Amino acid sequence: MSTTEIKVLGMTCDHCVNSVTEELTAIASVTGVDVVLESGKVTIQSDSELSHEDVVAAIEEAGYEVIGA
Repeated sequence: MSTTEIKVLGMTCDHCVNSVTEELTAIASVTGVDVVLESGKVTIQSDSELSHEDVVAAIEEAGYEVIGA
């Protein structure tokens, strides 16, 4: 099991959290996503190491920006 932590810019509501969660859980090996709206911190659990590019692409697809790992 692997854990990846990132910081996401632009989330302001529960809809934002749901959009980010939905896009990240679409990545094949992702088993869980925890989003803290107030801080923008996103913790991703997965069966294997995630590609940073895949994570960034999923966040951008949801309409947000990764600002830190």
